[in-house]
Amino acid sequence: MRPLLGCLALVTLLSPSLACPSPCSCSTKRNGRLLAECAYRELREVPRGLSPNVTILTLSANRLGRLSRASLAEVPELQSLWLGYNHIAAVEPGTFSALLQLKNLDLSHNRLAEFPWQDLRNLSALQILKLSNNRLAGLPRGALAGLRELRSLWLNDNELTTLARGTFEALPALAQLQLFHNPFNCSCKLFWLKEWADSTSVVISRAGSTLCAAPARLRGRAVTDIPGQMCVAPSAQLTYLSSLATAGPRDGLTLSLHCSVAGSPPPEIRWQIRASGRSVDIHGPTVARDGSAKPGRQRFLAFKNGTMAIPNFGKEDEGTYTCLAVNDVGIREVSVNVALAGSGNPAEELPRDDPHAGQPGGHSCAKGDELNPSGMGEKLVIVYHVPREARSGAGAAEPRIRLGILLALGLLLCW
Repeated sequence: MRPLLGCLALVTLLSPSLACPSPCSCSTKRNGRLLAECAYRELREVPRGLSPNVTILTLSANRLGRLSRASLAEVPELQSLWLGYNHIAAVEPGTFSALLQLKNLDLSHNRLAEFPWQDLRNLSALQILKLSNNRLAGLPRGALAGLRELRSLWLNDNELTTLARGTFEALPALAQLQLFHNPFNCSCKLFWLKEWADSTSVVISRAGSTLCAAPARLRGRAVTDIPGQMCVAPSAQLTYLSSLATAGPRDGLTLSLHCSVAGSPPPEIRWQIRASGRSVDIHGPTVARDGSAKPGRQRFLAFKNGTMAIPNFGKEDEGTYTCLAVNDVGIREVSVNVALAGSGNPAEELPRDDPHAGQPGGHSCAKGDELNPSGMGEKLVIVYHVPREARSGAGAAEPRIRLGILLALGLLLCW
């Protein structure tokens, strides 16, 4: 009987469920979870020989400097992993991605300047993530997407200067957030955080210590107290003017759209053109101050003041013209559909809601025709074709002269 009991004892000791490397102490908790306690052991790497059944692994206060993909391969059922107060400066991508049951991850008080954010995509069960007291300078856009169970996030005491808009909006279970002691640059790129903090139910711990380090006029001021008047979302309004070019009989109709924008900081103007199966995106002016068009940009002439001119407007130019006003607070867009009619009598075909319907003689540049001032929809503008024999002029002008005329129009139109 005694030899049999001895064999049973030996089998029990060698059982994988109780395997425990010598630097650690292992035990089974009342809830059945297996704990491997390896803290305060002066360890320089994760010990080998851990049981695959371990659900709680404590490696805090050691001398770990790096985690490789193989470091945690033996413990795929981990639910809690404590790695705080080490010297970890690098984590190889894929180190955490196989820990599908992980709920608690503590990497606080280390030396991380980079983190394998892509590993978090697999950690849908994660509830607590501690990355405080590291050297993180930023989070990629969407870094936390998919962490729908995350309740507590610690990012305090890092080197964060800004955060991408919506960083925390994909975290429906978030209840506690720590951001204090970061050198935030409180430009309008971070203004969304103030708006989010004002509307969220998430507890932002020590919000009064979540301060601006820049710009100088806001240094020492709480991030949640950025002045609202400093950052104003863009607004945009379109007006249009169509007229015959006067350079000569070879020139046709010129359509000019003017995009008036407002906001703080002053918005950048961009154009999107979707016409005849082609797409053109224009970021910034295509016409220089001296009136010359940039190479490859002679068809659609975008001026610095927000005017877009399309000389010799034809059927191939029909489509949707969109002006986008963009600043650090947001984006506003306003669009207009433009079509070319074949009639020589424009008064008969003007849209009923056109403010100049029934007024042959064109449009006033002083007021212009407002297009979608709210930016919420689209309006149809019909540009009317006039037969060539009805045009006046004494010969074709050189392209440079025509461009000079359009430049003057761009500078003066509804300005």
